[in-house]
Amino acid sequence: NFESTLTQHAKTSKNTSSKHVFAFRSPVEMAGVFKKAGFTVLNTANNHSGDFGPIGFKDTMANIEKEGILAVGHKNQIGYKKIAGSRFAFIPFSYLRAHSNVKDIPGMRRLVKEARLHADIVVISCHWGGEGEKFLHTYNKTEIFFGENRGNLPHFAHAAIDAGADLILGHGPHVVRALELYKNRLIVYSLGNFIGYGALSSRGKTGLSLVLDVELSKEGKFVSGKITPMHMPSSSLPRYDASGKTIRLIRDLTKSDFPRTRLTIDDAGNIKPVR
Repeated sequence: NFESTLTQHAKTSKNTSSKHVFAFRSPVEMAGVFKKAGFTVLNTANNHSGDFGPIGFKDTMANIEKEGILAVGHKNQIGYKKIAGSRFAFIPFSYLRAHSNVKDIPGMRRLVKEARLHADIVVISCHWGGEGEKFLHTYNKTEIFFGENRGNLPHFAHAAIDAGADLILGHGPHVVRALELYKNRLIVYSLGNFIGYGALSSRGKTGLSLVLDVELSKEGKFVSGKITPMHMPSSSLPRYDASGKTIRLIRDLTKSDFPRTRLTIDDAGNIKPVR
């Protein structure tokens, strides 16, 4: 999830006079940094992709793609990429009407059905949910944040897997959340923050992060995973966390929020399905 813009367009579409409103803009050269770091797919369907209007969004997508990175973020877009001999489909969603919407279940089903015709594995990227430590837990109910309906996360995720999706990757809450195994498919309710370069809070649990490795079968079933714990010091740059706080937090949230899910997470961060 790339939650900024890559543009030289200077006019923001937001009223930034409010302390709750932010307009994010990054140097266009950052796209090359992402490529050098190893990113191959970036989702831009989030509440900051339109911070500098349609021009800024168009520039962002073009600058990402210029580096050979797959950019997904347009409404009704399905991006395809061949990885290790399998064809992957990436579908971006957010809680905003400008994007494919997590509240539009019939629309989601149509996109997943289309993706299944052309791909072996279908991955859905979701920008959803309330923000901050008050929203660490995931419940089967609609989440409201600053008056916005940000979706019912389990309802959408289960419906997406029922429709044919194989992996759900959530982001937006700015904290990590629980994992769930549903019909042998993995749901990651929030990956938290990873890098903010001073623009994102790194206090408390908002500073806990991770690198998540996921192994899937050729049919899309979850085989195993690995949490590499990270944290974000005051500079909001990721660093390895030998104490493993993120592992313990995700394990506790998974046990609390989805006590029946058939997953184990050990002290080293290894994730395995319970057979």
